[in-house]
Amino acid sequence: MKKRLFVVLALVALFALVAAPVFAQGGAEKSVAGPKIGFMGPMTGDYANYGVLCNNSVKLAVDQFNAKGGIAGKLPVTLITEDTEGSVEKGLSSIEKLSSSDKIVALVGPVFTGVSFAVGERVQNEGIVMITPSATHADITSIGDYVFRTVVSDGLQGEVAGRYFFEKLGYKTIGVLYAKNDYSQGLYEGMTASFEAAGGKVTIAEACQVGDKDFKTQLTKIKTANPDAIYIPDYTAEMAQILEQARQLGISTPFVSCDGFSNPEIYNLAGEFTDGVVYVGPAKVAESKAYATFVADYTAKYGIGPDSFATNAFDGTNLVLAALEKVYKETGKFDRKAVRDAIAATKDYQGVTGTVNFAENGDLVAYQGLYKVNKTTPEYLGTYTVVDGKLVEVK
Repeated sequence: MKKRLFVVLALVALFALVAAPVFAQGGAEKSVAGPKIGFMGPMTGDYANYGVLCNNSVKLAVDQFNAKGGIAGKLPVTLITEDTEGSVEKGLSSIEKLSSSDKIVALVGPVFTGVSFAVGERVQNEGIVMITPSATHADITSIGDYVFRTVVSDGLQGEVAGRYFFEKLGYKTIGVLYAKNDYSQGLYEGMTASFEAAGGKVTIAEACQVGDKDFKTQLTKIKTANPDAIYIPDYTAEMAQILEQARQLGISTPFVSCDGFSNPEIYNLAGEFTDGVVYVGPAKVAESKAYATFVADYTAKYGIGPDSFATNAFDGTNLVLAALEKVYKETGKFDRKAVRDAIAATKDYQGVTGTVNFAENGDLVAYQGLYKVNKTTPEYLGTYTVVDGKLVEVK
């Protein structure tokens, strides 16, 4: 009996020795763990819809990638999601955790512009590549060479908006109700510069705070100024209340808006008041098989379709995953700088949003779309850009 027990123990020990990981000199294990990537956005609070929709896309991309075997068919990618609640302070504590404790090699997000400015400074210093699907302020990518975006810059959006409102819609005067944050104010300033360069005039600009519920004072002042149209470059919650309160005040002036209006939640919140709104949003591309598959997979998994920012997040995540794969195959590890360099070298990537290329500064090379809402259905008006100060329709 003792002899049998000795033989069994010997065989177990031998198996453990054979199965044990191989160590290099000095005791360092040669095996490589799968990489970690982060996502941050508002997952709770008034603006959770933006963060949840984007996070769904990131999870979907990672799940699909891991289902195929992960990096080199053997290393799964781990996603770590952080809730910023739309707050700069929460964003900074999130990136501290993701960088120092979780040791991520890349970040998708943040979702909001203000948070992206703060987090962008941190990732630049840490050497972690960041791809935001929705931070549009023109200066975001000026932070440094580790900051990219898969959304069109406010610079182009503002230029197209101002020119289109003047040249195509025929408005000579515009009133503005914007929020005091980087996103909204950046769009207001960009549209104003373009609109006035075209020959129009912003006759009144009223401000609010993010989270405000009552806009009647500002709307009453704008009504008195009697502009041809009212521009609302805000978040969904504010825009919904602005539209409803404008109706209550008897304002019949047409409204124009920004890419924030492309979030379908606006129709749940203010569907009685959205008819006729014209807004600048993502350029519409010919629906590809990849896009149709993405929407079908997303809807089947989450019970709701993606918005434009969520679609951008899916492409951004897949760009990160492709970079991780490339770097690991070339070096056998996940160096943060090498991952950044691989993303910067992106050339004609075929994503669900169309062909993705980055300008040297990390901006997405893209165009803008114009939409007009028919009750609660956005109808496409065309694709535009601005070349040498002139509005150009892209066929």
